[in-house]
Amino acid sequence: MMSYLELVGFRLVALIRTFDLQYDLISALVECWRPETHTFHLSCGECTVTLENVALQFGLPIDRSAVTGISTIAESAFLCYNLLGVSSANAESNFMSWKFSWLKANFEHLSINATEHEVMCAARVYIMHIIRGILMSGANNNRVYLMYLPLLADLQNVRSYSWGSAILAMLYRELCQTIKPNAVDIGGCLLLLQSWALYRMPFLASVRHQPYVFLLVNRWSVYLGIGRSYTVPICRMMIEQYAGEGVNYSNIRDM
Repeated sequence: MMSYLELVGFRLVALIRTFDLQYDLISALVECWRPETHTFHLSCGECTVTLENVALQFGLPIDRSAVTGISTIAESAFLCYNLLGVSSANAESNFMSWKFSWLKANFEHLSINATEHEVMCAARVYIMHIIRGILMSGANNNRVYLMYLPLLADLQNVRSYSWGSAILAMLYRELCQTIKPNAVDIGGCLLLLQSWALYRMPFLASVRHQPYVFLLVNRWSVYLGIGRSYTVPICRMMIEQYAGEGVNYSNIRDM
């Protein structure tokens, strides 16, 4: 399957290690977000996650065709069978999305005698899992949407899309939605947001990151950890007090 992940440009993303998200840190960052400018307002000025950050953190393209699609697919059952090799008629599906549990049950184990078509189908499922589970996750992250599947029909064409731009756009949208009074959760690529914050504001982590690691997001893997988690008030206080002198401006531009 790795050859297909290489073909579509997702091989590096597939190497992302396991992480623990620091939701207190993320909550403190949300408090600093301003939807008018799509920037975080800190005591030292404004800063934000940029397309360059996405490229360096995940190694995904940021300057190609826009990731677009349709929200309603007429022949969803046929599309599912043609591109995944299984019927979604009896799945935990509403014909517009699948539960992760259904995808895992049907594609977790690939036979050693699998045909080329079966490997391609499994690769599509794995890519959709990466997209919805890591890169563009929802606030209630238990389903994978069918709208991503047509984009994976021709695997050779997948790398022609600007996946990095889509990831950043969704993160911006989720941040803007989360600051609303009735918001209770946040989606988007929180791994990107956390990794960006820890690199730019290293005083938020009690353990130094692993140097010379690419993808940059793997600098904060759980194998070395990022130290103990702080509470939201402590994260807020640290950002307010130390942002002016502790923000890292090297390598990654601010705006």
